[in-house]
Formats: sequence, structure tokens, C-alpha cells
Amino acid sequence: MKQNLLDTKDYIVFAIYFVIVAAYGLYIYNKKKSASTGSKDYFLAEGSLTWWAIGASLIASNISAEQFIGMSGSGFKMGLAIATYEWMAALTLVIVAVFFIPVYLKNKIATMPQFLHQRYNGTVAMIMAVFWLLLYVVVNLTSILYLGALAVSSISGFNLDLCMYAIAAFAIIITLGGMKVIGYTDVIQVFFLILGGLATTYLALNLVSTHYGTSGIFEGYSLMTNKASEHFHMILKPENENYIDLPGLSVLVGGMWIVNLNYWGCNQYITQRALGADLKTARGGILFAAFLKLLMPIIVVLPGIAAYVLYKDGAFQSEMLQDGSVNPDRAYPVLLNLLPAGLKGLSFAALTAAVVASLAGKANSIATIFTLDIYKKVLKTDASEKALVLTGKVAVVVAMILGVVIAPHLGIDKKGGFQYIQEYTGFVSPGIFAMFILGFFWKRSTSNAALFATIGGFGLSLLLKFLPGMTDLSWLSGMGFSVANAAGVYEIPFLDRMGFVFVFCIIGMVIISLFENRNGINPKGLEIDAKMFKTTTGFAVGSLIIIGLLVALYGIYW
Repeated sequence: MKQNLLDTKDYIVFAIYFVIVAAYGLYIYNKKKSASTGSKDYFLAEGSLTWWAIGASLIASNISAEQFIGMSGSGFKMGLAIATYEWMAALTLVIVAVFFIPVYLKNKIATMPQFLHQRYNGTVAMIMAVFWLLLYVVVNLTSILYLGALAVSSISGFNLDLCMYAIAAFAIIITLGGMKVIGYTDVIQVFFLILGGLATTYLALNLVSTHYGTSGIFEGYSLMTNKASEHFHMILKPENENYIDLPGLSVLVGGMWIVNLNYWGCNQYITQRALGADLKTARGGILFAAFLKLLMPIIVVLPGIAAYVLYKDGAFQSEMLQDGSVNPDRAYPVLLNLLPAGLKGLSFAALTAAVVASLAGKANSIATIFTLDIYKKVLKTDASEKALVLTGKVAVVVAMILGVVIAPHLGIDKKGGFQYIQEYTGFVSPGIFAMFILGFFWKRSTSNAALFATIGGFGLSLLLKFLPGMTDLSWLSGMGFSVANAAGVYEIPFLDRMGFVFVFCIIGMVIISLFENRNGINPKGLEIDAKMFKTTTGFAVGSLIIIGLLVALYGIYW
């Protein structure tokens, strides 16, 4: 199977994509810039995004190189089980739409640090603002940039650094237009993302069927389930070598909930899309995103499994190698290189769209937090609306430059790209989620309790990460909470670590809050009205359909 770089037809298709996105972005920018030039309009597109634009923007910002490249690589390595991140996210989005978004909208929240300032105090908010900025720049922005550039370079043959600079520049252009431009251009990005992604999946399934002397995508899928049956189980057993990444039932009742609820409900990068809308529009957009999440494993996981089946039978033996060993993250680029001219350009555009949309969303969130929570509150409290927008634009450029400089030095390609992001974000997720969930629904939770969750949660996460090097944890293996790594050392799977840390943070916060607040309710507690959580009939029906589909999927692929 011979690789081929981009053909003239591919460049034409890619140019069409580029022109459509750029022209539409410019149209939206010119159409709406006269309406408002305030900071909230720039950062949140207040009142400007429709439900379909919110839903599309959520998916475009979420799906990036770590899914196309990293999750396909995980599909190659461990199979359909990695799809739990996508399918559990669909259910999580329903929960966020019902319980989280009403709280944010009623309290007129524009940023996550603003929520923490309003609910706890300025110290908690400032610590978390700095924390989030570091996390977004050092982990998220860099990984999206590097993995995206790696994929684009593999397909196009262009220099890796050049690809990184070009992707960053394209993302900056879109981001400088503000959330309105990002939100509406994301609709086009999602169109290319899904169309191009499905084209790659179609090719992958056809390759499998052709390789074994038949034809058709359904025959290809049937062959995959027979040739790699071990790759079609959602719940892994402790003896599975990938149990350390997806520890059995923890994906349904443990740490996976913390990953998803923190990401989709307490994350500026995501919630920002819905914070400028009314409740009905926000919920409609989030429900639309939940349906799209159900489709994502078809686009990002199945190609990785197809590449594994073909590799196991002798194909791609040299293409999958990097530095002398198999690199699962090469699975998706290898498949793209086999697409025919024109179709390859479409898939190339899909991958680029995913990377650029995610970068734009992440850069916009970085600029929002820096401008509204640090610059306006500490550096220049009397800044005008025009100055805030200008500061946000400067922050976008600075963040992207930092990402380009830092990305090549983090060893992102040494570990599976998707797992790299999940594990390192997991050091802070339990404490943040504990702080938010009690801040939402328990009025007695205090500022010192929130600080404990932030700092104590991070400290315990580090301790549990390095504990295997200090003591023998094999006694936990009987309960499924530890598993031997390649060196024979028993480690706690990171999803279980997150579960332990979350419980620790909740208990600590409750004890501290009860001790500090012995005389009654915290005056900074939010007013929660049960009527806030009532949904429309249409939303309820859509949610039940999603739940039914998830039950069916897990029942079939248990």
C-alpha cells in the first residue's frame, strides 16, 4: 500500500475549505461588529449564537488532533473501549444542560473564575485563574498544536515546524474576530470535520474488506469484529494490558464522571459557548452537541481499529514505526495517506478544521480569563471596553506564540496523545469539580474549603502518581484498584486516582466548612430554585433518546 502526498486536486479542495471559512468569518465579523463592541459581546457573543451554532461550536472546539490522532491511536491500541470518553460525554452534556447551565445563567457568569469569586472569594478565583491559564497553555494548547502539526506534516509532507506555524496563524486570524466569528465558522468546520471524517472511516472499512477478498463497509466492519474481537469491548478486565488507562467499571461509576463533568461543566473553554445565550437556546445547543458526540467514535475510533486489523495481518509494517517501535498515533495519518486525490484533500481539510477550531476556542478562553479575571481585576481596574477587547486580542497572539515555542519540548508524542491530555488534566480535575459541585448545591461550603480542594487535591494527585515508586500497592489489585505496569510495579489507574482524590476533596471540604461555618449558612451560598432545572418537553424527549441509545450501545459492546 503506497503512500502518496497531496495532489493538485487535494490542494484545490483544501483551498475551497479555506476560502469558505475565511470568507464566512469575514462576513460574520463585518455583519455583527456594528451591533456591539463591548467585551462581553467579543468574548461571549452575547445573544448572537443560535442553538445549532452553539452545538456545532462545542463539538468543533472539543474534537481536535487529540481525537483524530490520539483517539484513533488509542483505538489501534485498545479498541472501542476508548469511545467511552465520547459516549459518556453525551450523557454528561445532558446533565450539564439541566443542572449547571441554569446556575451560570441566573448568576450572569461570564468566566469560571468569576463564578468562584462570586461564590467563594477573590483569592480562590485568582489562584484558579492562574491555574487555568497555565493548564490551557502548557497542556491543552500545546498538545493541540503539536499533534495537529504532526498529522498535517505526515499527510502533506511539509516541515513539522512550518505546519505548526501555519496552523497557529490560521487560528489567530479566526480568534481575533471574537466568539461570534468562532461560533459561526465552527458550523462550517464541523461540516468539513464530519464529512471528511466519515470519508476516512469509509475508506478504512473498505480497505479491511478488500484486504480479505470481499467488498463493502459492512463486510469490513464484520471482519474487524471477527479478526479483533478483543477490540470491541467497552469494559476492560484487569488482565487487559490497557486496564491502567480504562479501569473496568470506573468508566461507568468512577473517575470517568469526574473527567466529563469537570470538562463539560466547569471548563471555560466549553461553557463559554453557552454563557452568552438564553437558557432554552443554550440547552438546545448542548443537546445537539450530545447527539453529535454519539457519532464521534465512528469517525475517530473505527479507523484506528481498522488500521490495527490490517497491521496485524502484515500491512503498514514500516509506516506505523517511529524511532524503531510502533506508534499507535500514526494510524490515522497512515490511513489518510491512502485516500484518492480529492477525497484526501477533504479529509485533510476535516483534520485541519478540527485543529484550527479547537485552537481558536482555546485561545479565546485563555484571552477571556486573562482579560476579565486578571487584567480587569488586578492590572487595570478602570480599563475601557475597547481596551479590554484589545487586551484580549494581544493575549490570543501571546498565548499562541507560547504554545508554538513550548510544544516541541513536552514529549507529547512519546505517550498516546489522547491519554497524555487526560492524565495531566486529571491532576487538577478532582479538586476543581469538588469545589464547583459543592459551590453549586451546598450553601455552607466555604472559601478555605475551596482552597483545600484546589491545593490539597493537586497535592494528593501527585502523591498517588508517585506512590508506586515508594511502596508496594499490589494489595489493591484484588479490588481492581492497582495493576502491574511493564516493569512489574503496581500502579493505580489514573481514573481511579481521580476518584480517590475527588472523595478526599469532598470529605475535606465538608469537614472544613462545618468547622468554619458552625453558626449557619454561608452568606455567599447561591440561591437555587428547583424551577431552574425544569426542561421543555422537546429537551426531555431528546435526552431520553440519548440515554436509550447509550444503554443499547453499552449492552451490545459490553
